Amino acid sequence: MTVILPPAGTVGSGEVRGGAPATREFALLDPARLVDRVDAVVLSGGSAFGLSAADGVMGLLRDRGAGFPTPAGPVPIVVGMSIFDGSVRTGPPGAEAGRAAAEAALNSADLGGPAVGGPAVGGAGLRSGRIGAGMGASTGKWRGLLDPGGLGRAQRDVDGVRVEAVVVVNAWGDVLGRDGEPLFGAGEDAAHPGTPFGLDNTTIAVLLTTARLSKADCFLLAQSGHTGFARTIHPAHSRYDGDAVVALATGESEAEADLDLLRAVAVDVMADAIRSAVC
Repeated sequence: MTVILPPAGTVGSGEVRGGAPATREFALLDPARLVDRVDAVVLSGGSAFGLSAADGVMGLLRDRGAGFPTPAGPVPIVVGMSIFDGSVRTGPPGAEAGRAAAEAALNSADLGGPAVGGPAVGGAGLRSGRIGAGMGASTGKWRGLLDPGGLGRAQRDVDGVRVEAVVVVNAWGDVLGRDGEPLFGAGEDAAHPGTPFGLDNTTIAVLLTTARLSKADCFLLAQSGHTGFARTIHPAHSRYDGDAVVALATGESEAEADLDLLRAVAVDVMADAIRSAVC
């Protein structure tokens, strides 16, 4: 599992394009809904069962006084996305694991690192590979294979604004290199699906930027994240995937950001993050 704790006041939105999503609080991310702030995003395995990990994150944040203010006290806005992996069978993460991952993220931030953590990452920041929420991830399943998947990360600075992607790649399809060819299983059989695995899929991601954006802007940024999926995963957004992207804007940058330039950069950053998950 991987928990992302952005700074207080971070604005967020998101979009689902896969046919079989496992998500939490995505209705709230619609730009038409009241709340525009997000306190945490939880990336987990365990499919719908793994969404309960967000309960532990909510509890920790409530104890710290974070969340949307109500007469009954703050209600933390914790968005969840899960992949379908082996933990569905062996034991999906729950509230206790979610709280531990959030504490690891806080410890990372206290040490000067990003507020991103999980039991497999601890306070050392976020690395790429089969760690955290990507521990049980795989790709290439539309060809009946189990090629490498994992957790990836990439970032880029443009005109004083940072754009970063954190992605868990557990795709039904293949991950493509910069040449447009599959990184694994290339050759004559690459274009001819074999006996596909139909369910153990889904790619989920978070785009973070230091720009000052509205909730509607974040929705458009999330759409660009999906463009990064389509550029780097073939096929993407299938009925067997629950592909989803959340976009968060912290507003920390004083520089004015051109939204369309940010969106173009986000496509490239997402593509780089997807490749870093498996290479």
